[in-house]
Amino acid sequence: MAASDSVLAFFAPATSHGGVVVRGQPKLDLDLYIQNYTGRTRFDRLIFIGKTCVPLCVDALKAAIVESKKAPDVSRYRESWDCIRIAAPEEPEAQRDDAWIEKTEIGNRLETARLETELKGYKNNLIKESIRMGNEDLGKHLESVGKLQEAYDAYARMRQDVSTTKHIIDCSMHLANVSLQRRDWQMALTNVGKISVVQNSEEEKPMQAYTKIVSGISLLGIGHYGDAAQSFLQADANVPPAEYANIASPNDVAVYGGLTALATMDRQGLQQRVLENPDFRAFLEHEPHIRKAISLFNNGRYSSCLSILESARPDYLLDIYLQKHIPTIYSKIRSKCIVQYFVPFSCVTISSLDAAFAKPGESIEPELVNMIREGSLKARIDGKDKLLVAVRPDPRAAMQQEALEVARKYEHNAKERLRRISLVAAGLEVVGAKKPGADHVPGLSTDELWYDENRCLVQTGGGAVESQG
Repeated sequence: MAASDSVLAFFAPATSHGGVVVRGQPKLDLDLYIQNYTGRTRFDRLIFIGKTCVPLCVDALKAAIVESKKAPDVSRYRESWDCIRIAAPEEPEAQRDDAWIEKTEIGNRLETARLETELKGYKNNLIKESIRMGNEDLGKHLESVGKLQEAYDAYARMRQDVSTTKHIIDCSMHLANVSLQRRDWQMALTNVGKISVVQNSEEEKPMQAYTKIVSGISLLGIGHYGDAAQSFLQADANVPPAEYANIASPNDVAVYGGLTALATMDRQGLQQRVLENPDFRAFLEHEPHIRKAISLFNNGRYSSCLSILESARPDYLLDIYLQKHIPTIYSKIRSKCIVQYFVPFSCVTISSLDAAFAKPGESIEPELVNMIREGSLKARIDGKDKLLVAVRPDPRAAMQQEALEVARKYEHNAKERLRRISLVAAGLEVVGAKKPGADHVPGLSTDELWYDENRCLVQTGGGAVESQG
């Protein structure tokens, strides 16, 4: 069909450049999926799906066109139109609405000029609250039209005029939201940290969920999967999803937290902090297959766990925050499964590992070689008999090595103490300032007492030296 040919032509550049293209039919329902979100993330997710998923391409791009016209961001409309004119040139949405573009651009310029004039007047009158509100209004407008850097600067100028805790929280939330849209993970973490410091009891619950989810997404973005899992697992499930719907949904929290926890935590941590966590268990109700995968891992059914995750891979590749991390996270989970499978045995045939973990017609041996080289698998491969043999450390050798290390440390500390004593005896010591509240030594006044930086020696006024080590 012509439509399918045009869609394939649309994805050809991404395929040739090694981009992620999902060709299988995902399980998610586009309409139900996008209803979980509000604000600018709706367009971001729709256009992302349109550029990534072949079966949902046209529907997602058409929805993105509609969504882009709900806001005065002309650049977003141009981006979605530029995609759909290639992917589905016969659709009505493929005809560019020049009248709407011109009208919206004129309105944006007039609104920007009006807000800047108002803000200038507030600055002339030196009314701090009006200046703060003027910067906030200007920042919201600039954010709505897609000028994220200018919006960030406007929100940042609010800080010098804040006067209450609520103002600090609002300012930090604006900055964190813009940072997420710009994929500036460090600034998002910084601004969320300021919310955590000043939030009060009345706003603690909704802000707790918001800060934990934003922190988790930012930590996920910079690849700190263990810390990201800790943040997602601490999110309060009793907070209404509307409080953070402009960023993520409860389904997203379950997926992000479940996958990062499965990739970084041991069995005990998964059981206590994930499956038995009442708050996170409520999130897992939205994604039961994640809960099932974690349960299967804890029960030692590794191939079933990996099978569930592989069946959900197309859906996860359509997530704007998760896509680029899926290969790494899945690789970590798979390595953990192989290691845990091998733990009870001293020797395992490679054919049994192939049956449990390899794809049909392939062997897991090259993967085992890489894991051994990286140090994640303590074993060696018997190429003749096709066995994976565990490398067990010799307890006696380990004890002797530990004893030698303790002796080396003791010798080093003794030499440093003797060197210090010799320096003091030779009068080569640089005496520092007296420290208030020094410990009292019987027979010495406080004026005659001085500790060195290691608190090993006592220097008296007469030059006597006593070891306190």
